[in-house]
Amino acid sequence: MSDSLNLGGPLAPPAVATVKPPAVGTLELTPPAPVPVIPDDQVDSMVPIDEATRAQLRTRAAAFADDLAAQDPRSPAFQEKINDITRMGEREIVASARVSNRMLERPAAAMRSSRGRGGPAGDAQTRVAGTLVELRRTVTDLDPGRADLKGARKLLGVVPFGNKIASYFQRYQSAQKQLDAIITALGSGQDELRKDNAAIEQEKANLWAAMGKLTEYATLAKALDGAVTAKVEQLRYTSPAAADALTSDALFPIRQREQDLLTQLAVSVQGYLALDLVRKNNLELIKGVDRAQTTTVAALRTAVVVAQALANQKLVLDQINALNATTNNMIVQTSELLRQQSGQIQAQASASTVSVEALQTAFDNIFATMDEIDSYRVKAVDSMASTVAALETQVGRSKAYLERARANER
Repeated sequence: MSDSLNLGGPLAPPAVATVKPPAVGTLELTPPAPVPVIPDDQVDSMVPIDEATRAQLRTRAAAFADDLAAQDPRSPAFQEKINDITRMGEREIVASARVSNRMLERPAAAMRSSRGRGGPAGDAQTRVAGTLVELRRTVTDLDPGRADLKGARKLLGVVPFGNKIASYFQRYQSAQKQLDAIITALGSGQDELRKDNAAIEQEKANLWAAMGKLTEYATLAKALDGAVTAKVEQLRYTSPAAADALTSDALFPIRQREQDLLTQLAVSVQGYLALDLVRKNNLELIKGVDRAQTTTVAALRTAVVVAQALANQKLVLDQINALNATTNNMIVQTSELLRQQSGQIQAQASASTVSVEALQTAFDNIFATMDEIDSYRVKAVDSMASTVAALETQVGRSKAYLERARANER
């Protein structure tokens, strides 16, 4: 292609937008907005071109239109100009199409891997998602809230056997290696996502360069359209044949090429936005993996520690209650024993007293005349009854001291 329609170097790509880190404690993943559909007539404004470049392109288009109008439509020079129009932006279209083809290879490779047709072990997103599912399954299985940690297991449902708490913690310890393997796999998946984003950034840079050139060519084609249209209107009154030749041989391929350039630019813009969407999704996945490695695992370990502490506290509380019940029963039994034995002692003391009738018979047989001694014996019996009552009162008062002494001896 001649230098008249050959543009210079590519535009510089824009700076990558900085993604703010999530707030501490945030556990919500915010997906980016879907890629919007861009109409063809708005594509040329998606990639910025400074006004100086636009003015230069308009100047070049006007010069090309003047040169084209000056050529004989049947001459080789005129045909060469038309060929320049049809080949305008050809390399950039091919370059942007290659980027699109590489984008299509990504889901195709992931599908081949998921169907077991060989190829790499799936894309990074698929592997990370699978590892997160495995982590969720493991955490759910080890959730203390789902395990019945109360009481002991029973052999055949009848005989007490083993301990559910000990069984749960044995299962948790055996799952440590699996948890460590999952955490390692998540870290590897993070590295793959970062590498994927690095490759995406390179693809975006290449695609942006191609989009910049396509935008310049689309702007040049639009300027050619306006310049050639103005020439056609000028020649319409002076040379209708030349005006018709410019319309059919030049204006038609110009607008056709402009349409092709805008179409390819629209496809490239869609691809660029899609790549940026994949990059943002990868960033969200990386943050999600960070949360899974820290918050989820820490929450599981905290739940396990709390469950173990509460279970041990429950065991101690049960033992304390059992000990208190034993102590209460012991005190009650001791008091009942003291009460029973004290009654027996009082009965025995009353039974061992000298019989009044026997004394009276003896004295009647020996000294029939000792009425005064007889009266004294009767009065002594009343006095002894008062003494017995006083003794019983004192023994009853001493029960509390005896119980305290017995408790201290234990």
